[in-house]
Amino acid sequence: MAALTRGLWLLRSAVSYALAAAGPASATRLAVPTPCAGWDLGILLDHVADSMGVLSEAIAAGTTASGWPAGGDPVVMLRCRAAGLLAACADAGPDEHLVAIGDRWLPASMTAVAGALEITVHGWDIAASCGHPRPVPPGLAAVLLPIAPLLVTPATRRGLFADPVRVPGRLVPGDQLVAFFGRRPRTPGAA
Repeated sequence: MAALTRGLWLLRSAVSYALAAAGPASATRLAVPTPCAGWDLGILLDHVADSMGVLSEAIAAGTTASGWPAGGDPVVMLRCRAAGLLAACADAGPDEHLVAIGDRWLPASMTAVAGALEITVHGWDIAASCGHPRPVPPGLAAVLLPIAPLLVTPATRRGLFADPVRVPGRLVPGDQLVAFFGRRPRTPGAA
């Protein structure tokens, strides 16, 4: 499978997971805290929707804007941006192209993988915030887990993600993935 095709598959899987996680989200829950320190559900939904908008542009045109305007219902915005991103993935050809991010250029496949990683972890955050924990799908987690330390190193982690959480016992890949990003996964038997 070509790198771009694989990256787009991961991105589509991550978006589907995040949309399912956001199913119980509503305007009445926007002030609920999230696993992201200092963020409530409304801020998290806005952030993920903005990321999806930027990724849509990157996949479609090879450039990223500084973000999309926020406002309105964050739940509706997330669903609209997810639809746009899924459409961009469906319309993307199999050929690799470069994406401009600031003053750097990345292959579209790497941009898609990085986006899949962020959307997956924040999908988990959304589900936890909505009070309906949803494990990361095993196939998605198994592919993203070995990639995560390559994209988020000790040098790049500061200010973006919390330090990894140590958890007892052997965890499934999805729990290992969220623990790597500083989340405390629900372990079997936990309340």
